[in-house]
Amino acid sequence: MTPQQMEILAFEKRWYTAQGSKEADIAERFSLSPIRYYQLLNQLLDDPAALAAEPVLVKRLRRIRDERALSRRSAPRVAV
Repeated sequence: MTPQQMEILAFEKRWYTAQGSKEADIAERFSLSPIRYYQLLNQLLDDPAALAAEPVLVKRLRRIRDERALSRRSAPRVAV
């Protein structure tokens, strides 16, 4: 894993206790837009090395990601 990938996992691990805007923290800490950060995080969640390094964190984040995807698929469509 790259240093940036390890830093992303460390950031996600501590986020529960952090205060303030996560998007602002992402921009300040990683110099990334929130969209790019979440793209990298999602790639990382599918990486076996990340699972080996932080199994509890990666499994929790995968579960959250999967629940959100399921709720988006099952949400009723509204015509605009």
